[in-house]
Amino acid sequence: MSITGFIKHLLSIENYSFSMDELINNTDSSRFLKSELTRLIEKKEIVSVRKGFYLIIPPRYSKQGSLPIQLYIDKLFKYLNRNYYIGFYSAAKFHGASHQQTHKEYVMTETPKLNDIKKKELNIRFLTTTKWALKNIIEKKSDAGIFKLSSPALTVVDLINHQTKVGGINRMLAILEELSEEITEQDLKDLLSWYPYMSTLQRFGFLLEELKVNANYCNQIKNYLDQSKIYPVLLSPRKGESPGAVDNQWKVDVNIKLESDL
Repeated sequence: MSITGFIKHLLSIENYSFSMDELINNTDSSRFLKSELTRLIEKKEIVSVRKGFYLIIPPRYSKQGSLPIQLYIDKLFKYLNRNYYIGFYSAAKFHGASHQQTHKEYVMTETPKLNDIKKKELNIRFLTTTKWALKNIIEKKSDAGIFKLSSPALTVVDLINHQTKVGGINRMLAILEELSEEITEQDLKDLLSWYPYMSTLQRFGFLLEELKVNANYCNQIKNYLDQSKIYPVLLSPRKGESPGAVDNQWKVDVNIKLESDL
């Protein structure tokens, strides 16, 4: 099979990506692989994502020059042999909280960190965690198959926990409010069964109370925190700054002015 024939075959089964190994194993043009791939990249029919991994750009996506992340992310991470889930603002969009529009995609992975992808067609930010989620990763179906996504509760705590890397609390406040309305009792129960960062849960409970979203969820988080000794924390962590006196049940020092643009 020719390279062009192989790509057409993949598109016919709604497979929008391929690895170099797949190409070698399914084509008879090994002598001309590099030159043919270069030609297809120049024609913007394929895009190189990582060394040895390519996206196929069908006509309906030619204007964007890329694909929706759900059409290739699972296959990419199987190729990399790494755990992942779509998270942060990218996950929020799938849960209907699209207030903060961004052309950047966000993916959570395990350590060691992957280099971000920054190209004209692709902009993917990879964040890492040493405590991989034991629950709260859900699977959704796209035209290309299954992809993994953080649940609303996990999306919220990831945003809070990594706030200094993704724009700060006020940038995400409107999305936190929208996402909090998507959380279910089971989602929160699952999160509290394994989530290790008490300071983030303190901030989460405080923000839920401030946003007046769901008093039952506030109580659920507070009951969980009451089982452990918690210490004062800054709402927005800052280098060289320590929490001062706190006057709320969450022991959160509100060191920024909260301003939602929802």
